[in-house]
Amino acid sequence: MNDTEFHQLADEQMQIIEEAIDDSGADIDYETTGNVMTLEFDDRSQIIINRQEPMKEIWLASRSGGFHFAFVDQQWICSKTGMELFAMVKQECEKHAGESIDWQ
Repeated sequence: MNDTEFHQLADEQMQIIEEAIDDSGADIDYETTGNVMTLEFDDRSQIIINRQEPMKEIWLASRSGGFHFAFVDQQWICSKTGMELFAMVKQECEKHAGESIDWQ
């Protein structure tokens, strides 16, 4: 994967996350600055999702720890857990929010 492909795939994934948060109606504030997306919750806790261009990975940091995702078989897959990125974002958001979120 070259840099252009990485940025396109990472941008698409970030857009999917933003749209899912908007569609869920959950009280999650998010902001993207450069390569970093910050999700903030009522209790001021945060989830940080950022692109690591040199590694061609997306990294996620939350209360549960830090996770690295590589693009494998058309999905961003965690090297530690084998979990898909969007599924982990949903799981971590529910942990931080302290409630179930109705993801579309």
